[in-house]
Amino acid sequence: MEKQNLILAFESSCDETSVAVVADGQTILSNVVATQINSHKRFGGVVPEVASRHHIEEITICIEDALSEAQVTYDDLDAVAVTYGPGLVGALLVGVNAAKTVAYAHHLPLIPVNHMAGHIYAARFVKPFEFPLMALLVSGGHTELVYMQADGQFEIIGETRDDAAGEAYDKIGRVLGVPYPAGKVIDEMAHQGQDTFNFPRAMIDEDNYDFSFSGLKSAFINTVHHADQIGDTLSKNDLAASFQASVVDVLTSKTMRVLEACPVKQLVLAGGVAANHGLRERLQTELPSKFPNTELVLAPLNLCGDNGAMIGAAGYIQYQHHQFGDATLNADPSLEFDWMPNMVH
Repeated sequence: MEKQNLILAFESSCDETSVAVVADGQTILSNVVATQINSHKRFGGVVPEVASRHHIEEITICIEDALSEAQVTYDDLDAVAVTYGPGLVGALLVGVNAAKTVAYAHHLPLIPVNHMAGHIYAARFVKPFEFPLMALLVSGGHTELVYMQADGQFEIIGETRDDAAGEAYDKIGRVLGVPYPAGKVIDEMAHQGQDTFNFPRAMIDEDNYDFSFSGLKSAFINTVHHADQIGDTLSKNDLAASFQASVVDVLTSKTMRVLEACPVKQLVLAGGVAANHGLRERLQTELPSKFPNTELVLAPLNLCGDNGAMIGAAGYIQYQHHQFGDATLNADPSLEFDWMPNMVH
């Protein structure tokens, strides 16, 4: 039996500290995630300074737990992968420095991974990728349509011009009194309500593949404030359903249009908002009827949030291509899909 390539992968871009051991980019031996949701709930969103402190407290525990759960030692590892952007700079620095320390101490190659590439490669645990593919990447701070001609090649076809879908969920969650993170609860409420408010579908007919959710957010907030002023009581479930219907309509229609222009073998749905049941159901219904030759690959629900396993999967592709970083690797909070700085070939 051939020896497996084991990668120790770090993810600390926001409010999850995660360390995983991944074999050959496709088998998860461990995936330890320490979440900070309870610490940020009372603020209604992530406080960067609080997040960084939590990462410092958790990271060494996560490393130990990941290695022991995978039943491996540092000597068994072939490489170390780490998210170096995009994300909160203080949070990223904790993961980057931990990964650099492990790589240096144990003479292992260091692989710098783009967090968004990690989200796409979470779907790789479902089945192998077939190219070309299109990824609909919907996470807290990003909404993007990404075209991939081959492993590790990313071309942004459309992106959000203001609030990403995930940000809009959290912002309207505050108005509805839903605790952070609001996405899951709003999704559940939406399934119990009706789209009675018919909120705007921003940019749905524009001749591009970009997104905008700030107008929807404003329309939502104005509707609720107006009702408060005149003493009207609105159904929170109907508000949630109307909001979600607008988001899902825009995401789906733009995706279907881009698939018409760029035929692909697979459509990958990934990112935190990819866990949304309304969006998953709509794509599962529409894609087979409109594009029967395009296969839908949904990132597993438990890997839609930030986690180390997805970084290990993306990092393995770079490992195969010897795309390594060195001791000068730094966090890049506004990193974009531009393959790949700081590489030693």
